[in-house]
Amino acid sequence: MSQVLPIDKKQLRACLLCSLVKNASQFRANGCENCEEILQMRGSMDRVTECTSAKFEGAIALMHPRESWVARWQRIDKFQKGVYAIVVYGRVPEDVEDDLERRGVTYRPRDGSVKE
Repeated sequence: MSQVLPIDKKQLRACLLCSLVKNASQFRANGCENCEEILQMRGSMDRVTECTSAKFEGAIALMHPRESWVARWQRIDKFQKGVYAIVVYGRVPEDVEDDLERRGVTYRPRDGSVKE
């Protein structure tokens, strides 16, 4: 779990797909524990910059995501333990949106711009 928690408060970024918060260097080293198969950030700082955002609001620390009503409310109850942003500004790259569409997954930006 230590690789999921931010090492320090410098260069924090949030994943645009799941809102996991880590340092840019952690995303480069380990990718996103929830989205690596789709986003493929591991080893690429350019991809980290494209698929994460430094502009986010709030934070939720989750130890037991499957048991948390807050996690269900934020739609992060199926993700790994960690720190998650409440709102993340930005959109995933078009190639990621296309990949999600091919997989039958509906992309909902985490900035609140799309209402249910």
